[in-house]
Amino acid sequence: MPTPTVEAVEAALRGVIDPVYGKPLLELGLLSQISVSDTNGKNAAVSMTVALPVVSEEVQKQVSTALESALAPLGVTQLHATFRLQVPMRRTNADDPVPTVRNVILVMSGKGGVGKSTCAANLALALHRGGARVGLLDADIYGPSVPTMLGVSGHPRALDGKSIEPMSRFGMKLMSIGFLIESDKDAIIWRGPMVQGALNQFLTDVAWGELDYLVLDLPPGTGDVALSLAQRLKSTGAVIVTTPQEVALQDVYKSVSMCKKLNVPILGVIENMSFFVDPAGNKHEIFGAGGGQKIAEFAQAPLLGQIPLDQQVRQWGDDGTPIVQAMPAHPTARAFVQVAEALSVRIARDAFERAGGEKAPDTHGPRRLKIMR
Repeated sequence: MPTPTVEAVEAALRGVIDPVYGKPLLELGLLSQISVSDTNGKNAAVSMTVALPVVSEEVQKQVSTALESALAPLGVTQLHATFRLQVPMRRTNADDPVPTVRNVILVMSGKGGVGKSTCAANLALALHRGGARVGLLDADIYGPSVPTMLGVSGHPRALDGKSIEPMSRFGMKLMSIGFLIESDKDAIIWRGPMVQGALNQFLTDVAWGELDYLVLDLPPGTGDVALSLAQRLKSTGAVIVTTPQEVALQDVYKSVSMCKKLNVPILGVIENMSFFVDPAGNKHEIFGAGGGQKIAEFAQAPLLGQIPLDQQVRQWGDDGTPIVQAMPAHPTARAFVQVAEALSVRIARDAFERAGGEKAPDTHGPRRLKIMR
């Protein structure tokens, strides 16, 4: 079979549909640098760059399989696809405090003790391990958890007398009030305006740089912090964390209501501590069942996933290496990864719809290499 031309290859690829946007990859402008080479006089090899709008190993596999199937009738036996991450950009105002951050994700809950910080840390790590540039901001001034959960101590330094260099761990950028106090046992005894001032500095004075996702771990409740952040910057949206039992739901409903009143999009719901699997493999719904779905229905948002109650999550969090980083193949770590992928897909699809549903949304920046781990 003769070596196909680039035109023939492009014609064959016109029917390959992007699984996120639901339109042809070529039409969306997500395929580029297509070239054809003759490997041995009989077989053809095709090289191309593929831009993906999401952090998702499953989407990458789907696209690879679809490209190979489309090119097989042309005698193409080798496909060299370079995948790049092309995360959409959120809407911003002229005075946005973090204009180089493409997406700001508020992880929140009206209830304390639901594992919100655990979810935020593992969610951020899952996005980072999928190839995204990620920052994690601990917005819980009175009860910072990020220093312990990420195993980071010490103090950030000023770069030029004006901006602060964030701390770093596992390749993620981090900021927390816990990095600025002398002892992790010291209490922060501040009134509301001081808390708001500190959070504003964490946004405007920290050198976050170019990020695909900035995850904010909010304190419980619907008080000053959540209100100030919702009004201060255009977030991509909120992720609501809950546990299944009714006593948790009554407070979580209030966070959902606050988001609706402040026009903060709700990206989805995470049900944490959904069930426990004993050594024999039996599943126990210790805190009941169905709570996450109830919140999702009330929020009119998807249930992004259910995270098991697992001792390993607690242990690795206490040790400063969240389970997604410490044991990436563990079932609970995989559950966090699936939540991160579902969230990334939701963000991309929302941006696509806002852009009119015809072309891939503008990224306001260069494409980055998609790294699979």
